Amino acid sequence: MRDRPNLCFYDMIHITPKLSIPIRELKFVASTSSGPGGQHVNRVATKIVLLWDVKSSTSISRSQQSRILNKLATRINKAGILRVSSSKHRSQKANRSATIDRFILLLQDALKRAIARKRTNISRTQKVKRLEQKKHRSTIKSLRKPPKHE
Repeated sequence: MRDRPNLCFYDMIHITPKLSIPIRELKFVASTSSGPGGQHVNRVATKIVLLWDVKSSTSISRSQQSRILNKLATRINKAGILRVSSSKHRSQKANRSATIDRFILLLQDALKRAIARKRTNISRTQKVKRLEQKKHRSTIKSLRKPPKHE
């Protein structure tokens, strides 16, 4: 199995350099996967669902909590539980690591601060160029008209 850099010796999941979530706050539930795969799929519970209670987590601050609740609103139920699942692999162990990886990516994306856009002005040359293009287009269209009879 591959080396897991995000899991620490103390069973902490490192999201950012300043944020780590203890694995004891996470709950893993196994169930049978849906879809094709024959009788093996119907017998073996390989699908893993990771559940994390965002509202009662002690490892995140209030601002981080509100940011996560806003950004991941479609994945969080009314009770405040974030749900991440994986049934991609054929083993529970692989699906468990896949859900942890996906959980880390989701939280990293949710906690990123958007860079504010700086408003810029249109340069004078751009304005002149636009007006010249409009005049040019206007003359082209006026030349399409039939001549006036006097």
